[in-house]
Amino acid sequence: MKKTFSLTHPKIRRDRLVEAVRHDVKKYIKRERNKKLPEGVDFWDFACKYGPVEGEAKEIHVAEINKYIDEADAQQLETFYLEILAKPGRRTKKSDK
Repeated sequence: MKKTFSLTHPKIRRDRLVEAVRHDVKKYIKRERNKKLPEGVDFWDFACKYGPVEGEAKEIHVAEINKYIDEADAQQLETFYLEILAKPGRRTKKSDK
């Protein structure tokens, strides 16, 4: 998902638009995680980017998406860019210290 979300609409309140963005993101992540895993892959990982515009997007962790959506709302941004791409992930063993 590579998308610029708009937080302004003439008839829909801003808080409802923020909820709709969260719902879309959650639905996309759930749909991607339910896809069949390729051979030798343990889980679906996600490469995420966030920014006010696509050119200024920086990498973030998938768990921080809601925090950045809240930040966009608090800054009263009209639009923001969010990129979420599924990638194969492999678990690594933790070393004993």
